[in-house]
Amino acid sequence: MGEGETDSTPAAEKKGAEEEEKDDFGYRLFPDRNKKPQSFLVRSLFTFHNKCQLMLRLTLETNPYARLLLEALKQSGCTVFNDRHFSCENCDGCVSGGFDAATSQIVLCQNNIRQQSHMNRVVTHELIHAFDHCRAHVDWFKNVKHLACSEIRAANLSGDCTLMNEIARFKFGLKGHHQTCVRDRAIRSILAVRKVSKETAEKAVDEVFDACFNDLEPFGRIPHSKADAKRAYRDFQNRDRYTANL
Repeated sequence: MGEGETDSTPAAEKKGAEEEEKDDFGYRLFPDRNKKPQSFLVRSLFTFHNKCQLMLRLTLETNPYARLLLEALKQSGCTVFNDRHFSCENCDGCVSGGFDAATSQIVLCQNNIRQQSHMNRVVTHELIHAFDHCRAHVDWFKNVKHLACSEIRAANLSGDCTLMNEIARFKFGLKGHHQTCVRDRAIRSILAVRKVSKETAEKAVDEVFDACFNDLEPFGRIPHSKADAKRAYRDFQNRDRYTANL
């Protein structure tokens, strides 16, 4: 082929279409997804990876949000294993994590998560997506309303929109601010991983907002703080004991 020509064979066209389709689903933000996994020895030499793994382990062992979600996933038949379902990778600078529905794997952006509190929120956010993936027939790739619903739930229940986090972003208000934060963050999340217009994202979020905002499973409440999450976890465990005694 001469310089400047492109391979126009059916195989090349199919490959190009597949790459474009992946890009539409936000895979461009997670470049390590398409790379060959490095050996444990090589990965262990990188500080970001080590720190990510340590923070992840601490979150899974001590954070009440994450512990409740892990238990709920297990009871729903979707037991989560650290080595299988979490992957610390380098990502685009605009994202902190993601849920890869094709592999049922949570991606944690080791180059963007620097603090334990941030890790706690990201893991919780993505575990909510994993819980929705487990319990419902979510069409992540073709139905933007399904994606919108899970993004609303993740923003609402993960602690993303707590008062302290909003103050840290210099965004705070009075009545209805939590709902406004949830809506805004759900729209932003959709726009980050789908090539749709802002109007399309807003329409999808608004059409499912009430139903999805009020779907509080498995917490049973909006956990506005770690203390709320601890109470929710305790209630979740007691609910199972009550059911077992019936």
